[in-house]
Amino acid sequence: MAMETILVVEDDADIRELERYTLASLGYTVLEAEHGAFALDILKSHPVDLIVLDIMMPILDGLSTIKSVRYSLNNPVPIIVVSARGEESDIITALELGADDYLSKPFSAKVLASKIRAVLRRTQELEQPHRMVQTDGLSMDQQKHQCLINGDEIELTATEFALLYLLASNPEQVFTRNQIITKVKGDDYPVTDRSIDVQIATLRKKLGSYGTRIKTIWGIGYTYKH
Repeated sequence: MAMETILVVEDDADIRELERYTLASLGYTVLEAEHGAFALDILKSHPVDLIVLDIMMPILDGLSTIKSVRYSLNNPVPIIVVSARGEESDIITALELGADDYLSKPFSAKVLASKIRAVLRRTQELEQPHRMVQTDGLSMDQQKHQCLINGDEIELTATEFALLYLLASNPEQVFTRNQIITKVKGDDYPVTDRSIDVQIATLRKKLGSYGTRIKTIWGIGYTYKH
């Protein structure tokens, strides 16, 4: 099975080799760059599915590289920053410029691999064709963020909409609370099982009598029944 291509941008040869080995052992095709300028040249000629990017590099640093990728190349490729600069301000700056995730050095190879899988999965889900849910009076338009029950619009928060869309588009499938958290918010998102229970309760209340279609599977999680 063909795997995604990942571009590793890191000036430290030892760290770059660790990242290359980790990703190659997982089946990814790995391209390497010693600095941001070289990385931009690669992006102009090679399709890349994700970038693992250092911040402190010669010639063109990581933050400048993110700006160039997003604004000069207008490339939406996911970017995970891996940097020794782990202050909150550094993380916020990278994310605001367009990075998708941030990992501080020293890092665990397993954590890096987990973050890559999560970001790629979210990207692939966003690229899925636009879908609508229409069943027994419920109509959900993902693009418009609109939920109708028997023609009446129900105001839902982004999380409530995503939660109902997940359940209603997969009727009869049972989701654990952890699966709901991962699919709605992504891996490692700071939401507890109890938070999901509260959001389900609020969602049921907003849906009125229709809320009874969201069934609790005791000891497991939730499902949606027609």
